[in-house]
Amino acid sequence: METKLAAEFAGTREGREAESILRACVHCGFCNATCPTYQLLGDELDGPRGRIYLMKQVLEGATPTAKTQLHLDRCLTCRSCETTCPSGVRYGALVDIGRRVVERKVGRTPRDAAERYALRKGLLAKPLFGAALAIGRAAKAWLPREIAQRIPEGQSAGAWPAPRHPRRMLIMQGCVQPSIAPTIDAAMARVLDRIGISAVRAPDGGGCCGALSEHLTAHDEALAIARRNVDAWFPALEAGAEAIVVTASGCGVMVRDYGHLLAGEPAYAKRAVRVAELARDPAEVVAAEWTEIGPKMAMDRGALRVAFQAPCTLQHGLKIRGQVEELIDAMGHQRLPVADAHLCCGSAGTYSILQPALAGALRKNKLAALEVERPHVIASANIGCITHLAAGTTRPVRHWIELLDERMLPARGR
Repeated sequence: METKLAAEFAGTREGREAESILRACVHCGFCNATCPTYQLLGDELDGPRGRIYLMKQVLEGATPTAKTQLHLDRCLTCRSCETTCPSGVRYGALVDIGRRVVERKVGRTPRDAAERYALRKGLLAKPLFGAALAIGRAAKAWLPREIAQRIPEGQSAGAWPAPRHPRRMLIMQGCVQPSIAPTIDAAMARVLDRIGISAVRAPDGGGCCGALSEHLTAHDEALAIARRNVDAWFPALEAGAEAIVVTASGCGVMVRDYGHLLAGEPAYAKRAVRVAELARDPAEVVAAEWTEIGPKMAMDRGALRVAFQAPCTLQHGLKIRGQVEELIDAMGHQRLPVADAHLCCGSAGTYSILQPALAGALRKNKLAALEVERPHVIASANIGCITHLAAGTTRPVRHWIELLDERMLPARGR
């Protein structure tokens, strides 16, 4: 695709990156075939190809409107189009740039701006979010049904093994997962402990990955969060920690991008690359250690019928496809077929809050595919997907690492 950037973008890092991505696009339209919003709305401008044209026009000097912004806002950033694209167009990076540019030029209504600010600050503040969630749980019986069903029940994390092994891995805590589902990181820690790896909570300086801010066009805030995490985690890596285990695939995609995000900052560039290189999804850790894990499986425990929902961030962002499914099979569970597994469930970070109608339609479709074979449990790999799906079904929705934790024999010496 030929481009001629407007003077305000030509020569800037943002402009150069956008131009490089735009020039890779050959207008083929294969992306629309796997775009969830295009399938729902049937509008060319609500598919990747149409959004690319809109962003190209803006970057070449056209004046964007609120309608331009709406079409970009409706994008889930699921990156299914990237998996489909034969030309390797990095659409996710482009749409983040496009949203920032359009927001600078169009702005937001006071109500929209306040909502987005409240989401960023409320979800990033662990004590505030935890307290609000506790109040919501206590008042759940008196809340409107559509609000109450979004509030997950409280869970006990269970034991977190004390460090006792020479091998160590950090476990990133994230912003909302410790309050919503503390069981996930604790289950990961127990799995690691059984195979001789001590799971260490990432230092307090590190928290949210920054994806929430990045996708809500608070780019500078996202960069500040990335720097803070690099500062918090790097000393532990220097001291011998083998990896940073990120149990939410949505966070994993963001951490893997730190090297790119901070490439222009000499004080952080090299350290950010190392942090990104050592970020691991649980599937990668478990698969690499399966020779130790396999013999510790309690195969006599009842097998479950499991429907696995592969989060977009896992399959399209991290490009981990089929690995969790193979691990569920290796656990001895009966994994059920799921139609249209490449499509988004509608969670997409804050999308389910900002675009509730589209998110609700996508969840309905996803649950229909997941539940057709009547599973005992729906498994996933991302806290956003887990919470979003759980609000629409009575079946348990859990992280797959919890299923592995329950399937393994107790650790020796405990």
